Amino acid sequence: MARRKKDSEDRTERVLKKLTDMGHQAIRDIDRRRSPKLSIPVRSLSNVSFNKRRSIIELGNSKQDRLFFNTGMAKKFMQTFLVAEACKQLLDQGKTTSIRDLFYMVKHTIPNSMVESVEDQAESDACLEDLEVTIDTLREELNLFASNRGAMVGNVTLIDSGDTIDCRRMGSGGYNIPSIVEPDVIEFVEINADFVLLVEKDAVWRRLNEDKFWKDYNCILLHGGGQPSRGVRRLVYRFADEAKLDVFVLTDNDPWGYYIYSVIKQGSINLAYESIRMAVPKAKFIGLSAEDKDRFDLPNDNKLRLNKTDIARARQIKKYPWFQKKHWQSEIKLMLDNGMKYEIEALSSKGISFITEEYLPHKFSNPDEMLD
Repeated sequence: MARRKKDSEDRTERVLKKLTDMGHQAIRDIDRRRSPKLSIPVRSLSNVSFNKRRSIIELGNSKQDRLFFNTGMAKKFMQTFLVAEACKQLLDQGKTTSIRDLFYMVKHTIPNSMVESVEDQAESDACLEDLEVTIDTLREELNLFASNRGAMVGNVTLIDSGDTIDCRRMGSGGYNIPSIVEPDVIEFVEINADFVLLVEKDAVWRRLNEDKFWKDYNCILLHGGGQPSRGVRRLVYRFADEAKLDVFVLTDNDPWGYYIYSVIKQGSINLAYESIRMAVPKAKFIGLSAEDKDRFDLPNDNKLRLNKTDIARARQIKKYPWFQKKHWQSEIKLMLDNGMKYEIEALSSKGISFITEEYLPHKFSNPDEMLD
């Protein structure tokens, strides 16, 4: 407990120094009669590259200056410092809050004007992301959290903010995964699992939980409620990094499911600057593939046609460097050629517990059918 408290204090001290250094630099610029500026790394595909050796998406070196003495940038500059000031208050007070609360903390009418400091949460969220990448700090380290998303059951015991949680005894709903899962908040006490299975959907996770798949196969079973939140991704990363557990990702047979898998494996474009702390390059895809329709004799009635958005997305991800492996090119091409997609729930047409009794056991017994 003392070690966790010390780690938390050290982390807070480091982040506070980064925030104060940012403010002091602006003051020095003003004293020297120069326009205060922030050099913010560009967070777009044009500044993202795929590191083949590390198998992760990385942010490049391109930066964009945000100047105070610039009519087109002054408001954004002010908003970024308002967000930084609010985060410093949270750290000074030892409090956490939501990114929604952060919006209201920085929202006000600028004196002697009709101008709002921020119009909506999208503006404060964007400035928060800029702040994260500028000072190389997670929002969770700024004491900010998002709404909880995802759940977990399995052979793991942890301490969450001082409370001991046995994830074997969490009932049908599981342990609600918080957005802040850093070691000083979530401490692993005991992990007896052989691997991690991350499921795209809550409904499928509930089937696996009810069938006690995690108990029969000695695993940790999580879901991310669709595109997994940062908290879920960080937790999966910690299981892989600290406990050296294999990670398997179960998603739909569609472009969106493929991308969810790649986000876990390589990281995401928007959070490329955090891939080193989130990506799990050894993760394997155990979700439905285009070949599973014939492999498991799925009824034609269960297929869904790819719509225009699906097709555009599939063609887009097919060009991504991290999808250039031969088997992924073949997988995406086959799905496009068929013009069809399948949800995981299509397996229920073979029996309500087909996924736990047949599909997953078959996949784990035939690892060559998994995609990496």
